[in-house]
Amino acid sequence: MSAILPAANRILRIGSRGSKLAIWQAEWVRARLEERGLSCRIEIIKTTGDKILDVPLARIGGKGLFTKEIEEALLEERIDLAVHSLKDLPTELPQGLTVASIPQREDPRDALVGAALNALPRGARVGTSSLRRSAQLRALRPDLEILDVRGNVDTRVRKQREGRYDALVMASAGLTRLGLEAHIAERLNPAIFLPAVAQGALAIETRDDGGDAWKACQALSDPRATAEVTAERALLAGLGGGCQVPLGAHAQAHEDQLELRAVVVSPDGRLAIRKETAGGIASAARLGEELARQFLASEARRIIEAVEAAAAELPRET
Repeated sequence: MSAILPAANRILRIGSRGSKLAIWQAEWVRARLEERGLSCRIEIIKTTGDKILDVPLARIGGKGLFTKEIEEALLEERIDLAVHSLKDLPTELPQGLTVASIPQREDPRDALVGAALNALPRGARVGTSSLRRSAQLRALRPDLEILDVRGNVDTRVRKQREGRYDALVMASAGLTRLGLEAHIAERLNPAIFLPAVAQGALAIETRDDGGDAWKACQALSDPRATAEVTAERALLAGLGGGCQVPLGAHAQAHEDQLELRAVVVSPDGRLAIRKETAGGIASAARLGEELARQFLASEARRIIEAVEAAAAELPRET
């Protein structure tokens, strides 16, 4: 494998959040780059989402809760690349930045920690900080008590094991990456419980100057993962790109074809609008855009507008 060396063999600085999962992801990218003969070091950057852990995400408000400070460091050239969970990255990037690479995707499904969905008794306490997850849970099991839970992956698992929750809904990918698969009671079938847009995928973000970091990261791209998340993120962008849209989406690439399924659910779970489409993998963005138009022409528009209006009225934590 040929090496791609930065000018004067300088060290590439990788920006990352400080959670165990974020560091695992940054270390994974560092290892892949070092396999190509590069020298790298990781810089930990605390984001707004990391600083406020005792209130629901919706009350913090705004986009880029887990990315803004890292992107500022990129623009100010304090780091050369950033590693994100792609589902945290807004669909609109700051001018001057680009997603240089989307590596191979981990399992995008949601998982239940503590007990399988059908094994939970009536009134069981289930923790999640996601409107998408809580809405789908209410649609499937309106008898459950849905509670907010914040904290890093290992912190949430610890809270569940301490008995604060009967179960948690979490991303399977994060649990797998941290070696916590033993805590998974069930991986939820996307046919009935759709994951977040780009869940399980990493984004390597750089400046869009075509420089050393951008060139080095290009080699880590996975075409299948890129097509899948391109369709999902085009759908989200078409619906307004908000982090609190109760949208689940799942794209699957099969050779040169792509299938995209999605759902918009009212927060109380009483109304779920499901749609799907398929087409050539080269048309991934167009498929997502077309599905967004179909949603906006349906009752889904009313759900999205109601959620956005309710979010705008929430008192903000700073």
